[in-house]
Amino acid sequence: MVIKVFLATSSGSTAIKKKQQDVVGFLEALKVEYAELDIACNEQNRMWMRQNVPEEKKPSNGIPLPPQIFNEESYCGDYDTFFDAKEDNTVYAFLGLPPPPGSKEALQAEKEHIMQNGTQAEGNPDDSKHNGNAQGEEEGQAGDEEEGEGGRADDEATELETSRGEEEEAAAEEETDEVTEETEAQEEEDEEQADEQLHSQEEEELQQLEQDQDEQGSEEEEEDAELQEEEEEAE
Repeated sequence: MVIKVFLATSSGSTAIKKKQQDVVGFLEALKVEYAELDIACNEQNRMWMRQNVPEEKKPSNGIPLPPQIFNEESYCGDYDTFFDAKEDNTVYAFLGLPPPPGSKEALQAEKEHIMQNGTQAEGNPDDSKHNGNAQGEEEGQAGDEEEGEGGRADDEATELETSRGEEEEAAAEEETDEVTEETEAQEEEDEEQADEQLHSQEEEELQQLEQDQDEQGSEEEEEDAELQEEEEEAE
């Protein structure tokens, strides 16, 4: 499966260029195989992209802007949905690809699987009670009762210290995440405002490019006609 990224190489929009570079750069960092399809110089690419972006994903004017991402013929999303997937560590799921072993996404999926199994285990308290009684009997047989109580006290103290450390670390991470989310939200809002202002400009540039190509073709035809007339007069 090859990921297709539709982009405009001759776009005059700084925001669109930045988004295109962000998508391509991240795919290269993940070593994901992809193909760049230019819609500015290839009418067929532009028409295919517009026809295959779902209607509910198109803007109000019906013209989707690059970058647009596909997995072969299947639509993945635009830059905004790609950005959300990157923030949630779900880019491989967004692209319709299996995450490689050891990646953040694979580890996150494994963690969720473990948590689900833990929840199921909590749903069987009789089994947990039985296992706890069996473990207590084995500890009593292994050594003196006083030594067992001392060992449990040490374990409880260690668990308490570990729990406090984890809570402090989680609080620090949560605070950092909140600051990061606020910064990213502001940046995203600024980009959206810039996109709205430059949206019409990008459409005009694409239309102008098409018009220039048509005019260039007409000029070439006129030049050929004049050259033919000159040759006929010379004869």
